[in-house]
This record gives sequence, C-alpha cells and structure tokens, in this order.
Amino acid sequence: MFNGKTLSVVLPTYNEKDSIADVIRRFDKLGVVDDILVINNNAAEGTSEEVASTNAREIIETTQGYGAAIRRGLREVDTDLVCVCEPDGTFNPEDLLKLLSFSAECDVVVGSRTVSNFIWDGANMGWFLQFGNWAVAKMLEVLFNTASMSDVGCTFRVITREHVKTISDRATLNGSAFGLEMLLTSVVTRARMVQIPVNYHPRVGVSSVTGDFGKTVTLGLEMIRLILKTRLKTLGRRPRRATTTANASV
Repeated sequence: MFNGKTLSVVLPTYNEKDSIADVIRRFDKLGVVDDILVINNNAAEGTSEEVASTNAREIIETTQGYGAAIRRGLREVDTDLVCVCEPDGTFNPEDLLKLLSFSAECDVVVGSRTVSNFIWDGANMGWFLQFGNWAVAKMLEVLFNTASMSDVGCTFRVITREHVKTISDRATLNGSAFGLEMLLTSVVTRARMVQIPVNYHPRVGVSSVTGDFGKTVTLGLEMIRLILKTRLKTLGRRPRRATTTANASV
C-alpha cells in the first residue's frame, strides 16, 4: 500500500522475456505494490516461465495490441491506484515512487521521457523521437488548453481507481495508439493530470514499434489524426469532469 491506498502494477508483455523478471522484482522490492499483473499478449516463448519465477500473476490476452493488453489489465485489477508500465527495461521501477508522490492530488500522473537530463546513453530517444513526442504533446496541450505536456508517448503512469473506470468505459482502440487515447480521455473529462520526468534507458531486446522507423512514423501520424479528430468532435463543447464517487461534487 501507498499512503493507505492499495496499488497494482499492470505490465503488458510481447517481446520482453529477457527483462520482465527483473522488472517485476524491482517493483516488488519497493514495498508499496500489492499486486503485479502481467498481461501475456502472445508473448515470446519462455516469458511465462520467467513470470512464474516471480510474485506476479499472469493473464493471457490473445487479442494482439498494446491497447488490448492494457484494457484487459485494467479490467482485472481492483485497487485504489493502478500503475501502467512496460517491462522492457526502459523505465526505472523506482520512479514509481516519484509518480505516486503526486497521486493524492491527481487522477492521473504521467511520465515524460523527453527531458534530456533523464535520457540515458543508448536509449531509443534520438532527436527525431524526442522532438516528435514533444511537438505532438504541445499540439495536444494547445488544442485542448490542458496541463503542461512534454511527451505524448510515455507509457509509465499512475491512475486512480475512479479514472480507470472512466478510461475503460470510453476505450475503443486495441493498438499502440491506446496510450494516447488514455491521455485524450483524461483531457476531455478534465481529469486532474500532471506530467513529470522519468528516467529512460536502452531497451532490452527490440521493440515491435519504435525499433522500426517506418512504424514509428506511422504511429506518429496516427496520433496526430486522433488528436485532431477528437478536437473536432469536441468543438463547441465545454470539457466536463467525469462524474465519479471521488469528484461528483466538483
């Protein structure tokens, strides 16, 4: 538990066999996580054996895609706070404590990988990805007049139970752009949100998305289209905070 609130960690896995056990153990070592859930999304052979060597529990989700895996994970957990992360070695599990420090005041706390001081040598965050994530984040910030954003693609975040329900109820995407859909849901429902820098390391193994320049560009264009589409749909509407037990009186 963290400050009297139960906490779970959801880790989707596809090609993280060589890093997942270490990531799980580092989250477990923090002493604040009550439940670690691995969503096996047609993962590489041997992944289940690695997970079995830890305290995490494993759920199989055969519908392929980051969104499908995270949506399944959000349905399976029942804690006051939910951390979503990736077990590929790029993030410091210890940075969870940094995110949690804002959780009492925010519905969602999102990491940022674009602050140069926190990008480690060898990390897959060259100038193109760094600027691209920053630029699209700023486009989202300006179009929706939202909280300060510096990274549209960071998948390390902490969400309250109430906001998890809001995200799940509105979710439509199963692919990689679901991370952005989560952010857009937070924006259009006026969730209390903040983004803070997290450490970003070289990945263990090869990413199925950012390891391919063509797929990276395609995902970036998909994100831009999703932001513009959402903004057009909400033109003329005043954003309203989602009604939940925690904020029904706001």
